[in-house]
Amino acid sequence: MKENFKSGFVAIIGRPNVGKSTLMNHLIGQKIAITSKKPQTTRNKIQTVYTCEDGQIIFLDTPGIHKAKNKLGEYMVNVAEQTLKDVDVILWLVEPTTYIGAGEKHIAEQLQKTSLPVILVINKVDTVKKEEILQVIDNYRKLYDFAEIIPASALRGQNTKDIVDSLFQYMPYGPMFYDEDTVTDQPQRQIVAEIIREKALHALDEEIPHGIAVTIEKMRERKGQRIVDIEATIVCERDSHKGIIIGKQGSMLKKIGSNARFEIEKMLEEKVNLKIWVKVKKDWRDSDTLMKNFGYNKKEI
Repeated sequence: MKENFKSGFVAIIGRPNVGKSTLMNHLIGQKIAITSKKPQTTRNKIQTVYTCEDGQIIFLDTPGIHKAKNKLGEYMVNVAEQTLKDVDVILWLVEPTTYIGAGEKHIAEQLQKTSLPVILVINKVDTVKKEEILQVIDNYRKLYDFAEIIPASALRGQNTKDIVDSLFQYMPYGPMFYDEDTVTDQPQRQIVAEIIREKALHALDEEIPHGIAVTIEKMRERKGQRIVDIEATIVCERDSHKGIIIGKQGSMLKKIGSNARFEIEKMLEEKVNLKIWVKVKKDWRDSDTLMKNFGYNKKEI
């Protein structure tokens, strides 16, 4: 290992849907965090690891910081704010709009409480004109004293190397926290559940996805065969939602299942036999017990 090896933790923060998971997937070069156009896609803190010759960065992809509307929302905001206490650098992603909204101002206020270096990444710059970007940089410069401001496009891989380089500038020297081939601390079952949830988010309509959770009841390899049997349950909040998720003659569930299976097979590099059921648990997002059952445990924050 190089003598001047650096390693540390980086929190990726930002309002829901600014491209945090896309950036992380691009940097790590693998798909770990689920991405979708709908807000509140990331519900737990997802830890991914980037290792190169110069050092190791452990990224904590936090749920978007926003004003909470229910217990799940409160849980997500708590996770995000707790994460800021455990890191060396904060990476704040924003969209390239010249107007700075209340959500952004709320995050800037949270950041005033920390003395950590904050790097601002203006993401999705491929969607606006150059002169607009300069205006955005100027507006944000007045909002907070950033260590650096970097325009980038996570989707196109534009300037993402600059982000890594500048993160290393603010990292402490020290040995690796994880083996160099580690890319995430998420257990496989959890990633499988997240992939199924992502495919459901993509396939379903606006209203339902917030109210779904996915649990893995069984995941095991068949003896002597390269086939993994997976049984999963999609939990929703209403009977009417259950009908929509299953679809006419099971067509929607079939679509979610085959899209998910394709991606899980890619990840596990094995054939997958996937069975999905749909269950209704009314208002689970406001029940501490049910939230805990579906992997959102307050005590673990």
